[in-house]
Parts: sequence; C-alpha cells; structure tokens
Amino acid sequence: QAFQMNALGQHSAENAAAAVAIANQIGVSLETCSKSLSSYEGIYRRHQILGEKNGVWVIDDYAHNPAKCAASIRACQPIAKRLIAWFQPHGYKPTRFLRNDFVQEISDALRPQDEIWMSEIFYAGGTAVKDISANDLIEDLKAKGSQAKFIENRDDLVSHLKSNLQEGDVLLLMGARDPSLEDFSKKVYQEL
Repeated sequence: QAFQMNALGQHSAENAAAAVAIANQIGVSLETCSKSLSSYEGIYRRHQILGEKNGVWVIDDYAHNPAKCAASIRACQPIAKRLIAWFQPHGYKPTRFLRNDFVQEISDALRPQDEIWMSEIFYAGGTAVKDISANDLIEDLKAKGSQAKFIENRDDLVSHLKSNLQEGDVLLLMGARDPSLEDFSKKVYQEL
C-alpha cells in the first residue's frame, strides 16, 4: 500500500507510521489509513504553512525546546535552498537551563547557508530573574560558526529580513507559550 502525506520532516513520517501501525492493529485497513493520511492537514502551528510570497515559503511552528527546534529546522531543509529560522525563547529560567542544549542542537541542525534569528525571550510575568538574553544564545551560536542574528524586538524582523530573502528560501517562525505568536506569524507573512 502506498502512503503520501502533506507534512514535512522525518518526525512527521515517524508519527504517521506509528499512527498507521496502531490503526491497523485495531482493525483499520491500510487502504483506509492511506486515504486518511493523504488528506490529513496537520495540527495547528505544527509546521503550519502560511503560504508563499515572492518565492519564499512561510511556515509557523510551535517548536520551543532544543530537540523540537532542531527537528523543525531539519524538516524544512529538503524544500529550502536556504532556511531562515526565527525563534522566540520563552521564560528566563528555561532558557538559562537549556542554553547549551539550544546552542548545540540548533548549530548541529543548521546547514552553512542557513540562518537563525532570535528575538528577546518572552516574559509571561512573575518573579523571574532576567539574567539571560536571547542574544546570549546568538553569541554562542556565532562562536560555533552559525549564521546567527539577534533582533531584540520581533516587530523589526521583516524590515531586517525583507531585502535579504530570495526565491527558494523558507522562513520558519518558531516559538510557544506567547498567545500573540499566531498573529505575529500572520503579520510577518502579510508584510513580506
């Protein structure tokens, strides 16, 4: 039985294979699984394709920890001449705790032509000690040879990126826990 799907990345293929195996074990035919998988549109903000403008595809993803950011980056690379990834970390304590992992996972995932951009850490309130910045991760990534750029205010992202985007690029927007990320991603797409 042939299977096709509308999702990107090895992790999506692995999830689909697991779902098909379970469904088949409980009696769903492989034909039904194949048909269902071919029309499955995915999950909100998990490699959600916002569209294509001027030859640049824009994808919004909920990736928020080191492994998920790396998987999201790798998933886009087969369709991108160059990947421009943007990430907004959330929480000062989690970012501080995962700093080395973020830097290692992201630097390992990026190809030489790819770029990673970050805006300042999303602060949800509380008594957090603000003793780390997303720029600290950017500097660590630069030290590992990655093309990495800090853009403190995410609202300035498009004005800095627009003239550098080329046909065949994929712009991947990543982040979680910030309820305004969906609107931000749509705004980025509209402004391209």
